[in-house]
Amino acid sequence: MKIKINNKVKYLFLVAPFFFATSCKKDFLNAAPDTSLPIEDAFSNPSRILSQVNGVYAGVKNGQFYGGRYLIYNDIRGEDFVVNKPNGVTGLDTWRFNLTSNTNEVVNLWGAVYAAVNRANLVIEGVNANASLLTPAVAKQYVAEAKFLRALCYYSLLQLYAKPYITDNGASLGVPLRLKGEKDLTGNDLKRSTVAEVYTQILKDLNEAEPDLAVSLVGPTRASRNTAIAFKTRVYLSMGNLPAVVTEANKIVSATAPFQATTGATYKLEANIATVFGGTYVGAEAVLSLPMADLDAPGTQNQLAYYYNVTPNGAGGNEEFFLNPTGIFGNAAFAAASTDARKSLTTVSGANTYLTKFKRPSPYTDYIPVIRYAEVLLNLAEATVVTDPVRSIALLNAVRQRSNPGYVFPATDLLPANLKNTILTERRIELLGEGFRSPDVMRLGAGFVAKSGSQGTAPAIPFNTAGYIWPISANEVQNNKLIVQN
Repeated sequence: MKIKINNKVKYLFLVAPFFFATSCKKDFLNAAPDTSLPIEDAFSNPSRILSQVNGVYAGVKNGQFYGGRYLIYNDIRGEDFVVNKPNGVTGLDTWRFNLTSNTNEVVNLWGAVYAAVNRANLVIEGVNANASLLTPAVAKQYVAEAKFLRALCYYSLLQLYAKPYITDNGASLGVPLRLKGEKDLTGNDLKRSTVAEVYTQILKDLNEAEPDLAVSLVGPTRASRNTAIAFKTRVYLSMGNLPAVVTEANKIVSATAPFQATTGATYKLEANIATVFGGTYVGAEAVLSLPMADLDAPGTQNQLAYYYNVTPNGAGGNEEFFLNPTGIFGNAAFAAASTDARKSLTTVSGANTYLTKFKRPSPYTDYIPVIRYAEVLLNLAEATVVTDPVRSIALLNAVRQRSNPGYVFPATDLLPANLKNTILTERRIELLGEGFRSPDVMRLGAGFVAKSGSQGTAPAIPFNTAGYIWPISANEVQNNKLIVQN
């Protein structure tokens, strides 16, 4: 049986890395792959099996998902960016909290993530069925990589389409857990699992993947054992399970400065933040990056540099969103630190300041930062505020002083009552534009603040009120008889 794609099929499987160049008028799910193989041949030899594994990464780095838009949506939902263009295609409705189940970003992101999930499911099944064609270690590694990526997909879905775990310890409805490869429409009808059930599956995948992933892969564009560990610190932080954050982080963070992983992939902070964002960053701080190239780019109006960078500097950015002067860019902890090297990752154009972390020119092939070691250190710092404040402060200083060596936090910022907020502020500065703001607002049980700009306003959205999370995609509602809306 060959797998065919049409406008009725929600999930697809491509037998080789294939990237959809989307535009404002074309949904990638309506595009057919250039090539296809009969399913019985897709896993017929080691080369084809590896192609299927690569195809899972290809699905994750689709421009409608982690190749650009997932990070962008999560940042522009927060208060750190102001919309600059009246362009509904590039996130205006997301910024305004004016979404419906039919809005492009709601439909397209849902479809892209579940397409990647289906690739992962088919690889897990296909490798297990043809494991005799591989060495046992390689077969386990491939399955582990697919499980890691499936966990990343489901975690991403929860951050937009489901209430945060803190709401009711995960009792709220999450998303459908599709754990079997789908080759036709027969498996469409599936109810939503609870948030807790989805997190349980995410951790099951990560825990099963960890021992079978390669101890150290060449470069950060494939998942290694330490990648799964690092990601678990993010997952547990989202669940509010601070002891588990510490347990996982201790596997890859040394007890004292200079903090680094001492086994497996030897992660550590780069000496200079500018090195992190050089366009094709693959250094010691990159836990996982998604590579891009001129012939393998995120696609039109999906790219990070297109959204955030300025036109005059040669990158050809479209200046879609600028830094909000009342957001983290104007926060005293950042604004007053004129010597902070992270200021070099911004530039002024006209009356506005823009983020220049992502700077490669059209077709905008900056690698996508999925996990950085700086995040792991901040995750651990937050998790040890109460149990080990000395270490927490040391981790905080490691991140701040990498970019501002002479900076000394005011003593009041490090008091027990204030330390967590100091770390959260540092997190906003360090991870600005990398897709963390909305998930952080939600996991902390906070609301989204009101915003305003030349293209209109966005209302304040209190915790778990209308608009706080995205509606389920209209395509899912149409095709899944067991789905229920939020």
